[in-house]
Amino acid sequence: MPSWHQLLEEIKVKGSTFDVVRRQYLAKLHKITGRNVVLYYSGWLQKPGIPGMQVNDADKNGFMTVIHGLDRTKGLDLILHTPGGETAATESLVDYLHSMFGTNIRAIVPQLAMSAGTMIACSCKQIIMGKQSSLGPIDPQLGPMPAHGVVEEFKRAVDEVRADPSKIPIWQPIIARYHPTLIGECEKAIQWSNDMVKEWLVRGMLQGHVDPQGKAAEIVTELSDHALQKSHARHLSAAKCKAMGLEVVALEDDPKLQDAVLTVHHACVHTLAATAAFKMIENHKGVAFFQMQQMIIQGHPANAEQLPGLVIPAMPAMLPQQPPPEGEPEASTPPAT
Repeated sequence: MPSWHQLLEEIKVKGSTFDVVRRQYLAKLHKITGRNVVLYYSGWLQKPGIPGMQVNDADKNGFMTVIHGLDRTKGLDLILHTPGGETAATESLVDYLHSMFGTNIRAIVPQLAMSAGTMIACSCKQIIMGKQSSLGPIDPQLGPMPAHGVVEEFKRAVDEVRADPSKIPIWQPIIARYHPTLIGECEKAIQWSNDMVKEWLVRGMLQGHVDPQGKAAEIVTELSDHALQKSHARHLSAAKCKAMGLEVVALEDDPKLQDAVLTVHHACVHTLAATAAFKMIENHKGVAFFQMQQMIIQGHPANAEQLPGLVIPAMPAMLPQQPPPEGEPEASTPPAT
């Protein structure tokens, strides 16, 4: 008979039903493509308002965990579902992925890769999107403010006051809210993100283009133009992304791949909705790095699953997970989330 500790370890290895099902379909996707598969999922739609949902420097540890031990000659299929995040963390993460796989990276977007997620997708050689998939504008945000919007408003104030000095009292309280370096910070943030994505496009996706520099500049201008896109939250369909010049491949062109990708996506969404996980980084071998909400159970344990509000936001617990024991099938013996 196993001891208490041995039984606990066995439970951890076997994992939850969500882990078993999700990893089973991740393994199937790997068999279809023959490439390394890493998913990068955030649960901002299921658990809004939790710190750490966005792309940040803590994610690097997760990617290091899941990429360790992979055969990097097989390239990488990166499944993205993220609201975006920090520019500096995004740049560092893409630099790391390029150092590991070069430009042999495909982005797969089953639903949403917004803002910094779009920037990551643009760093790949190809973006696979379905009819339901969306990217988003890449105009940088300084807190709640769009950097482009601040610059546009300031320019408008200058133009209007120059043309009609009587408007000074109208603009004075608005401009008074800006701290002394705000305009410069906004301009630098815009230049930084634009230059970054332009360089990635030239080096990767547009490498064989007749005029990679010119085309990259066009794409970046369209993706980052706040006046054109109207809102940072705007959803850009696969057709729109392809029309602007991105290397977009329709997920529907390969029904077998489409079925595998969407099944993995649905399994991830179920995991984020029904467990304490709010961010998942995982490879096709069952190695995972989850960020979890802490849980407080109120009431009788027997009714715990039925009680509302059991999971509350707290400091995230980062749980690197180990691959299945040697000799056991990867899909059926995952570690617990």
